[in-house]
Amino acid sequence: MAEQEDFRLEWHDDIVVVTPASNIESMNWDLIEQAADLIMAPLKEQAVPLVIIDLSEVGYFGSVFLALLLRCHKFVKSRGGELVLCGASKMAIELLRITALDTLWAIYETREQAMDALS
Repeated sequence: MAEQEDFRLEWHDDIVVVTPASNIESMNWDLIEQAADLIMAPLKEQAVPLVIIDLSEVGYFGSVFLALLLRCHKFVKSRGGELVLCGASKMAIELLRITALDTLWAIYETREQAMDALS
């Protein structure tokens, strides 16, 4: 398991679960590139990356984190993979709905549901 201040990466067979820290909304715009590289580096080894972003520790996020999600999504899709979300708060789900990003990613209540969907 790789540790970094803002993200925790856990491998479950071919699926990587990315858990952002609760302070993700305070992440600086200039750290987005580094964060995206950190998340995507191990995915470059996979033929078809499968990614779950577990939002259970995040109450709220803004445009900086959305930009990170979109960047990861674009990379994963370009390799024929899938990126899904789980554990989103009511506020996060509302934000994704308002921005129509809930149509881009499947959103699951629990990590187990997301893992089942990708398996």
